Amino acid sequence: MNKVVITGKTQLLGVIGYPVEHSLSPVMHNAAIAELGLDYIYLPLPIKPENLELAIAGLAAMDVVGFSVTIPHKQAIMPLLSEISPIAQVIGAVNTVSRQNQGWVGTNTDIEGFIAPLQTTYQQDWSQKTAVILGHGGAARAVVAGCQQLGLAQIHVVGRNMHKLAEFGKSWGNSPLAAKLQIHLWEDLGKLIPEANLLVNTTPVGMYPHVNQSPVSQEYLQNLSPGAIAYDLIYIPQPTQFLQQAQKQGAIVIDGLEMLVQQGVAALKIWLQRDTVPVDVMRQAVQNYLVR
Repeated sequence: MNKVVITGKTQLLGVIGYPVEHSLSPVMHNAAIAELGLDYIYLPLPIKPENLELAIAGLAAMDVVGFSVTIPHKQAIMPLLSEISPIAQVIGAVNTVSRQNQGWVGTNTDIEGFIAPLQTTYQQDWSQKTAVILGHGGAARAVVAGCQQLGLAQIHVVGRNMHKLAEFGKSWGNSPLAAKLQIHLWEDLGKLIPEANLLVNTTPVGMYPHVNQSPVSQEYLQNLSPGAIAYDLIYIPQPTQFLQQAQKQGAIVIDGLEMLVQQGVAALKIWLQRDTVPVDVMRQAVQNYLVR
């Protein structure tokens, strides 16, 4: 791999969040930049919520090419942008920003990241299939929009907070999705799991350091159809307790690493204005980092 050398002409990319030191995006993007031999660098940029507006103006003043957006800024940044893509408006969150025509343009590549393995390695006719999605936060919004894009027949969203669930359901009210989408409290999970062709965890349950937890009990997972896909957006640990249990039932399992890589691929294509970037190099860089 080529070594990144910073010069007076090096162009800046980065990720804004708070905290941001845990982000794997610099590992992934700098590996791709080195492979392509480009004079760019991708930096972690810790920005406190109260400094967001000031920081965005500063990034513009520094001619930053673009940046990723992570927690807690994905929604707060939206009023500070000149333009927001239709897909980011649908999700209600931005994870990728680029400098265009003297303004900041926000989009969301999480949908592309989520559906990438479902359109390639695990491609099938989704039109008769049912998705069950655990959680109702920002990640769940991207997953719901992704399921709509894939053309799933039914989408069930399961959560513990009735008020938030109702808000979640209502927010899709005017979209073509409304007819396919149903919301449920967690108690309904037992009867939904046998129907699931695609079971997605968007909650943080089971994420490091709580590696022995699972959002779904073993008792419920025993009713998951063999051949169903269990997809966990978490990528540390690999595999999560949820995926280990699902695999024992004969399910196909996908962890969040591929979504992380593929959303990064989509973002890098926007910033570099390229049709292709070295996906394998990005994936390998993250995998190598995780097994250090």
